[in-house]
Amino acid sequence: MAAQASTLPDATPHVPVLLRPLLAAVAPVSGLWLDGTFGAGGYARGLLEAGADCVIGVDRDPMVFEMAADWTKKYGDRLRLVEGTFSKLDTYSDTPLDGVVLDLGVSSMQLDQAERGFSFMKEGPLDMRMSQTGPSAADLVNKATESEIADVLFQYGEERASRRIAKAIVTARADAPFETTLQLADVIEKCIPRGKPGQSHPATRSFQAIRIAVNDEFGELVAGLEAAERALGAGGQLAVVTFHSLEDRIVKRFLQARSGGGGQGSRYAPETEQKQPQFKLKFRRAIGPDDEELGENPRARSAKLRVAIRTGAEAAPPNRTGLGLPGLTDRGRH
Repeated sequence: MAAQASTLPDATPHVPVLLRPLLAAVAPVSGLWLDGTFGAGGYARGLLEAGADCVIGVDRDPMVFEMAADWTKKYGDRLRLVEGTFSKLDTYSDTPLDGVVLDLGVSSMQLDQAERGFSFMKEGPLDMRMSQTGPSAADLVNKATESEIADVLFQYGEERASRRIAKAIVTARADAPFETTLQLADVIEKCIPRGKPGQSHPATRSFQAIRIAVNDEFGELVAGLEAAERALGAGGQLAVVTFHSLEDRIVKRFLQARSGGGGQGSRYAPETEQKQPQFKLKFRRAIGPDDEELGENPRARSAKLRVAIRTGAEAAPPNRTGLGLPGLTDRGRH
């Protein structure tokens, strides 16, 4: 463990994306909150400083708690840390929660650690596992069929060149299995024409898709939203920060359906019987970063915040119809 610890980021306080608008949206903060994506602890600290009596910090990455060891002592029993997934957040407290915060996707500190294998810009093992257990990204690209890889890239990353990239991956692994991030990034880059200055790296969508598949991020997201519905007490608030359109679409449709907006029928879901809604939307539209935050953190440009208030209605049974979950049935387009 000593060698691994030397690669950890420093303990400088990390300010998460959309923290200021999130705290303003859920003010006044009080009672028991749960931060389902603890990461560097920015949201947990913000909630505690804003007036939360206690915050339960949950993360499936065991390394985040090692990094937080120095500063968590400041809050004593006001901060409780749990190694686990936010899909099970309704099991971490015996009393109803006053608020739940979810900050989706991979954290900047994970991207910055080359040995975690999330970044296509740094040499590292092709890993991408947030929990550091189970099949890795290398297992996926080395063992999945060409059509399975194409499906993952297209459905989870919206990569239009998914078929071309999948074919190149299978061809390359026939000579030698993929072991590092830059090996994979190089193969992907050769499949896509070089973009104009300022455009994202050619491997961005593919790495995102593989990371989502390895960590079952969409399955975790829906299960987490359902768990938050069960865990929140009446008047409790759910705040979710997303970073790309697929995540935001799922959160948006879940909250619309649970706030009475899913009963008229649509091309996504059949008409349903109107019942008392489980949530009330605090804002009709998502909140994005302001100019000040974009100047401080360009990574915030795609972030969106949605907030809803839990009603006293009984939690609805799981129903994922119409949430826009990507299916692995369509094939890539090129």
